[in-house]
Amino acid sequence: MVDTLIASQEKHRLIASDRVEGTKVYNRQGDKLGSIKNFMVGKVSGQAEYAVIEFGGILGIGNDYYPIPWDMLTYDEDKGGYLVDLTKDQLEKAPRHSSAFPEYDHNYGRTVFDYYGMAYPYPFI
Repeated sequence: MVDTLIASQEKHRLIASDRVEGTKVYNRQGDKLGSIKNFMVGKVSGQAEYAVIEFGGILGIGNDYYPIPWDMLTYDEDKGGYLVDLTKDQLEKAPRHSSAFPEYDHNYGRTVFDYYGMAYPYPFI
């Protein structure tokens, strides 16, 4: 009965943040790239700007964290996870950090968006 309730909750347009964390991320070829560690939300806009993908390491030790623009993700109900148009090689070369978070300022944002060939959409505040 609990599984049925959870499955029915997943059909809604919104999802609680704690349900996103840990969700697997795959590329279009079906390779698991990692999982969502967390996501970064604009304090003023309330919009998710980045998903931080946990990737690498063994059994959670030595993992790196790769912020990618949230708009790059597409939820796939069949996989129960997110799809992104990246190869493992592209992700391994992407901007990343260890457990210490970088300062998510405009310079860092432009670095991340530039890597993925996207225009940085957030003006200076």
